[in-house]
Amino acid sequence: MLIEQVKLEKGCALGLCFKMQKYPLLVLSAEKGFLMCGYLDINAAEALGDTAAKVKGVQSFEDMLKAKVVEATPKARELGVEPGMTGREALEKMF
Repeated sequence: MLIEQVKLEKGCALGLCFKMQKYPLLVLSAEKGFLMCGYLDINAAEALGDTAAKVKGVQSFEDMLKAKVVEATPKARELGVEPGMTGREALEKMF
């Protein structure tokens, strides 16, 4: 497991990377929510009341920041997170 701080304009996200068999499981956590990779289930995050957005096809934290958000929970949408924005834009809204 790799834990890394990822500096953004509005704060510092905590990155978690779990090496799996083919692709890593990645999460970037901010103060008010988190950005997840395709391994994780947005419906589970929503059911638990989390503020989360999802990106797909990523293999690094930098990929996550550049990738387009494909899904967001209602709580993330309340912060202004929308599908189509970059992971970086979504995370900035979660600080």
